[in-house]
Amino acid sequence: MDNKKKQFTQEFKKEAVEYSVSSGKTVEEVARDLGISHHNLTRWRKEYRKDGELAFPGHGKENLTPQEEKVRKLQKELNDIQIERDILKKALAIFTKKP
Repeated sequence: MDNKKKQFTQEFKKEAVEYSVSSGKTVEEVARDLGISHHNLTRWRKEYRKDGELAFPGHGKENLTPQEEKVRKLQKELNDIQIERDILKKALAIFTKKP
């Protein structure tokens, strides 16, 4: 028996959620129509309500708003500069010691 998990695209998940909301059918009926587990569809609906268009990033990634992406980039840049500064301080201390 093949134990591979079935993977669904972000688009499929969004369309499934939108269909389940707009169709007037129960979650179980929609899941059966689409050939998926009603547990998956229920979880997808919950994620979509929570995250909206940023839901379902896939493979452990995180969809970020442009502002969040900019903040993350600036935090990384700040961290790199702080590390560089600390290295330069240590180097200065080493080279200014008198033998």
